[in-house]
Amino acid sequence: MAKINETPENSETPKGPEEASQAEQETVAEPAEISKDARNMAMFCHLAGLAGFVIPVILSGIIAPLIIWQIKKDDHPFIDENGKEALNFQISIGIYALVSILLIPVFCIGAFLLTAVGIFNFVFMLIAAIKANNGFHYRYPLCIRFIK
Repeated sequence: MAKINETPENSETPKGPEEASQAEQETVAEPAEISKDARNMAMFCHLAGLAGFVIPVILSGIIAPLIIWQIKKDDHPFIDENGKEALNFQISIGIYALVSILLIPVFCIGAFLLTAVGIFNFVFMLIAAIKANNGFHYRYPLCIRFIK
């Protein structure tokens, strides 16, 4: 088979999905590098959004992750990153819930949307908490990144 000459232009771009996935895996921190305390606090940042289910006010799902993140963000970069992600997700969920509430008079479509937003919030919050407890960074789908 003919060998392709590598030029500087070709060597900078990944050649296939295997190299791209290797590059992505190198940027993810190994769970062994992150302390148990940091992983637990990152998990609590995600689970703090459950306060929105206990106290059914839109802001309650935002305030609890905000408090935990503000207290613990300087302890470890893993807590800081997960706290920002959890807070951004809860702000996004609050916006989606508010839009759903405003759409309730329109053929009751808002009631269905509000239920879907609640289920979506609960499921992805649990997934993120488990991933954080295992030491992996998790990015929520449909999340608007307000805090970077």
